[in-house]
Amino acid sequence: MDLGTVIAERTIEGKAADGSPLEVVIRFGTPRPDPLSGNGDWECPHQIGAEPVDAAYGVDSVQALLLSIYAVRIKLSESGAGTDWMGMRDFGLTVAPVIS
Repeated sequence: MDLGTVIAERTIEGKAADGSPLEVVIRFGTPRPDPLSGNGDWECPHQIGAEPVDAAYGVDSVQALLLSIYAVRIKLSESGAGTDWMGMRDFGLTVAPVIS
C-alpha cells in the first residue's frame, strides 16, 4: 500500500531496549476512496517509522482519518516501547474536548 501525500506527521521520542535514544516518526496520508469497497467506503493510510504502510477504513474520509489516528495510538501503546510525546503516554493522539 502507498502512503500517498502526507497530511500530518509527528516525531515521538523514547528509549530503545538498550537505553539508547529512539525517535519514531508517524505519518498519515490523505484519506481516499477505498478501491476495494463497493459501498463507497474510505481508507486512510498511516505509517509508523519504517514499518509497512497500513490503513484504517471508514464510511467517509473523516471516520477513516479518526480511525487511522486511533489505530496508530493503539499500535504504539501495544508495542511496549518506552515512547511518549511531550510526556503524554497517549502520544497526544487522544482528543476529548469539552463541549458546552
